Amino acid sequence: QVQLVESGGGSVQGGGSLKLSCAASVSIVNIAMGWYRQVPGKQRELVALIRSGGITDYADFVKGRFTISRDPAMNKVYLQMNKLKPEDTAVYYCIMRILPTTYWGQGTQVFVSS
Repeated sequence: QVQLVESGGGSVQGGGSLKLSCAASVSIVNIAMGWYRQVPGKQRELVALIRSGGITDYADFVKGRFTISRDPAMNKVYLQMNKLKPEDTAVYYCIMRILPTTYWGQGTQVFVSS
């Protein structure tokens, strides 16, 4: 059974940094992993994706500020978030895509104050 557990959320001042971690209960080798976020009242939106081979995709609103990475040996995925803005405040979810299924973590809250 796939389980994803996020950690690393919290409160930070604008301009600061946070690093989110996601631990998977299964091997992530050759599996697409990513991060979504959701603000209350809005749909979840893709933040970053890392595909097999290490190819990465980023939403325009985080390009140059966030970096997604993975450690297949540890079955972990990370999201380094720099230059955080108040509009980055959201619940961040780790995802694993084993098509046709997308698995979700429980989410971790990030709050960025101005």
